[in-house]
Amino acid sequence: MTTFIFGEAMLEYHSHGGAGLRYGGDTLNTAIHLARAGHEVAYVTAVGTDPISDALVAAWAAEGIDTRHVLRHPDRNPGIYAIHLDEHGERSFLYWRDRSAAREMFALPGMAEALEAAASARLVYFSLISLAIVDDAGRDALITLGGQRKRARQAVAYDSNFRPNLWPDHATAAAISQRAVHNCTIGLPTNTDERDLWGSDEGEGAIASRWAAGGCDLVAVKAAEKGCVLSTSEAGEPEIIAAVPTDVVDSSGAGDAFNGGFLDGWLRGKAVGECVESGQQKARETLAHRGAILL
Repeated sequence: MTTFIFGEAMLEYHSHGGAGLRYGGDTLNTAIHLARAGHEVAYVTAVGTDPISDALVAAWAAEGIDTRHVLRHPDRNPGIYAIHLDEHGERSFLYWRDRSAAREMFALPGMAEALEAAASARLVYFSLISLAIVDDAGRDALITLGGQRKRARQAVAYDSNFRPNLWPDHATAAAISQRAVHNCTIGLPTNTDERDLWGSDEGEGAIASRWAAGGCDLVAVKAAEKGCVLSTSEAGEPEIIAAVPTDVVDSSGAGDAFNGGFLDGWLRGKAVGECVESGQQKARETLAHRGAILL
């Protein structure tokens, strides 16, 4: 069965250069990792009708992604982002996405069919960025899909990937994220995102417990070099799983890679500890090269 992933994909410009068509985006990165691992993945987004959009869709299809639900906007084009790295490999971003086609994907013909197909998928995955770029109707549609699947005991994965500039204020973003937590079954937050989102200094164990209390059955809190804090509905206290130290070339996409590795393990029916190890291995591989995805 197919995994359906909803989000925004963009053209990527890297400060260290690199020839050819480059692209990325949190959910697209995870989709590519899962497709490369051999899973059936359908990506739901919107691009334009221009030649670059055609090239993007062709590149994703070449990765093995089902692009039948990549919708086409008649008047808009893909967004663009630029990555700059400091001397430690830590990244910062600039975005040009205000008129991204993906912002209006829930208003385009074909979205109803995508939502209907996703309702019976093996897994549905989206992030807080997926929710940030669309309007209230789009947010409601995606969160409603999650709630319907959760009530039917079907899996929904969610990452609270927080970009403050996409929101009018922190309170709005936090409220929307909390709704998503209530309507997902697998939580993949990052410690720094959660602290920024809620304006707190919560520890990873407290974050995991809060998500579990919100109704999420399985929570893996990403904590960079500290590792991962895992919480399951069967276990008691959250469990800390240490990370293996690694040299950082570029931190872009490491969290997305962890999500891909973790969900790869989950789709294969592995124990949750093995899912974390799979996610950490994929993150280490990504930290070792420039760009969010090795093209």
